[in-house]
Amino acid sequence: MSDCIFCKIISKEIPSSVVYEDDRILAFKDISLAAPVHVLIIPKQHISSVMDLNLEHVDLIGHIFLVGKKIARDLGVDSKGFRIVNNCGEDGGQTVGHIHFHLLGGRGLQWPPG
Repeated sequence: MSDCIFCKIISKEIPSSVVYEDDRILAFKDISLAAPVHVLIIPKQHISSVMDLNLEHVDLIGHIFLVGKKIARDLGVDSKGFRIVNNCGEDGGQTVGHIHFHLLGGRGLQWPPG
């Protein structure tokens, strides 16, 4: 999508601090940190939100979580713990209309989150 900020990051029109990339996903450091480690993991395929997922996306979503595990290990937050979060819709806190997952770690995370 031409007006999607994450699609522009994927196409390298907008620079980002990439921590992982393969043919299906891109992970980069969030510019608005909510924790010492805050990485966004996004599919390269434009999917607006969780509400647009279907059975063809099952492997992709599983891949995102496996890569999240690798990133947590690479960034040293795997042993003490981390969180992978998806916000869906306005009331859920989704601010970009491209499905994405926040990997947060590096400090104690409280519950409930919001």
